[in-house]
Amino acid sequence: MNRRLLTILLVAFFIAAICTFLVYRLVGNKMTAVRPAATTGVVAVKADIKLGSVLVADNLTSIQIAGTPPKGAIPAKDVGTVIGRGVVSDLYAGEPILENRLAAVGSGGGLAATIPIGMRACSVKVDDVVGVSGFVTPGMRVDVLVSGVPPGTPPTTDQGPESRTLLQNIQVLSAGADIQKDAEGKAKVVQSVNLLVTPEDAESLSLASNLTIRLVLRNPLDTKVSPVAGTNTGNIFADKNAAPKKSQHVVAVKSRAPEAFSIEVMNGSKQSQEKFASPEGHK
Repeated sequence: MNRRLLTILLVAFFIAAICTFLVYRLVGNKMTAVRPAATTGVVAVKADIKLGSVLVADNLTSIQIAGTPPKGAIPAKDVGTVIGRGVVSDLYAGEPILENRLAAVGSGGGLAATIPIGMRACSVKVDDVVGVSGFVTPGMRVDVLVSGVPPGTPPTTDQGPESRTLLQNIQVLSAGADIQKDAEGKAKVVQSVNLLVTPEDAESLSLASNLTIRLVLRNPLDTKVSPVAGTNTGNIFADKNAAPKKSQHVVAVKSRAPEAFSIEVMNGSKQSQEKFASPEGHK
């Protein structure tokens, strides 16, 4: 065989081998990229579930999640552990159920299931004209103001009723009989509001039930609790532009010691001296 032809064949073979290797690498990478990742089955809900609802079997389904499932997700094989548990926040169709979105086993549903351990739900009676009662919805933050005449105040005082900030940055659990937010965002007039408070704050609210209670709405991002001085009716009507009263200086007058005089008495050979106070000293 001609040496020149042999050389050409060897070079062609070498080039073909390189091209084959490159094509193999490219095709292999694409096949790896489209290879389906491992999935995990977790429990999810079929339709929207409202806060306070108790889950039943008809509410549940399972979905496959590629890769690592969210922390707290419940495996599909453990669906039986979810049935009968209350929901502590709204769930949406197709959403995986996380452990922290459910109430503890045996606690049931409704408002009680949404109360954290160590806290209390305290009902505050309001009316149509008290503060912002018609605009309070679950999840909002409010301050609680009380107004009234402090016990032991003399009836002749001109200060009038006092108003004080009793509690600050308190979460609203429910408004009236509802523990859900209005879907249309409309204001609702309610007769009572349930607030999430500590046991100590619940005692204070119980004592304040005989006074006028007003709810003051606050920005949910404003969580600062600052000391607020109370005020009274007298301060409201006081003339803030009036000139300050001049202080009166009282000069104490020292009393002069009473002047005394003496009389010398001669009785025969005896001589004595008697001292008497001045008549002005007896005035």
